[in-house]
Amino acid sequence: MFKYCHTLLFVLALCLAVPVKAQVVLFESESVHYQAPKVPDSIVFAGETWSFDRPDMYERMDREFIAFTYSHTISTLMLKRAGRIFSQIVPLLKENGIPEDLKYLMAIESNLDPKAISSAGAGGLWQFMKGTGRDYGLEVNAEVDERFHLVKATEAACQYLKNAYEKYGDWMTVAASYNAGQNGISRRIEEQKQSHAMDLLLPEETSRYMFRILAAKYFFEHPEKFGYVIDPDSQYRHKAPQKTVEVSGPIPNLADFAKEHGTSYYLLREANPWLRSDHLTNKAGKTYLITIP
Repeated sequence: MFKYCHTLLFVLALCLAVPVKAQVVLFESESVHYQAPKVPDSIVFAGETWSFDRPDMYERMDREFIAFTYSHTISTLMLKRAGRIFSQIVPLLKENGIPEDLKYLMAIESNLDPKAISSAGAGGLWQFMKGTGRDYGLEVNAEVDERFHLVKATEAACQYLKNAYEKYGDWMTVAASYNAGQNGISRRIEEQKQSHAMDLLLPEETSRYMFRILAAKYFFEHPEKFGYVIDPDSQYRHKAPQKTVEVSGPIPNLADFAKEHGTSYYLLREANPWLRSDHLTNKAGKTYLITIP
């Protein structure tokens, strides 16, 4: 008991010996934390300006800003992946007449992870469901799944987006339909007698979806306002120079195929995430371009 009291008195004496200024500095350093940035007056998306002077619009935008600020792992990974992914996607969007801002739809769909698979079974950067992927010309089976083919999946997404734009005439409603489906959006537009998705009462996921796209644009353009500073040297680099091999027949063993072309099975699958098995039957004799890292 005496030893305990003696130790306690010693600790108290040390605490009292610390200068007041030092104690204040310690407290301040522990209390420092990032805050979500202030919601701007407006954000321009795909040529249309969205203002947040209406209280409900402001709060919905603020919620997504908070989510981007404090979802540290996902936000950091997206910033690291952005240079590599966007540089491949943006030219494809432009070739297909899709505004560049629609790349942020892909960002919130998959967090810029080319191998992403959702709990519902949606796959790839654009998160196509199997049936929707097939509807837009993608091959989807146990051996080949072109939802994970960056170019083909992006071209399929562009076709969907163009079809939806012909129907709705504005890109935010197009984006909402990408989440909720065109039938769901069209039905609610008719029932609620509105012309724009932003004015619809929608399921929470779709309602947040539109504001999350706007928040994503602001986040990628101003990461420092959210408390993120990514050194350019720490961003994920483009993969090493690659070549492609045209294949029109079966490949009994992809590991052997990789070795024959001077690479490993792991690197072959990394470069071709659309190959989903260790072999390629190819009974139809289709021609595939396989990337050789």
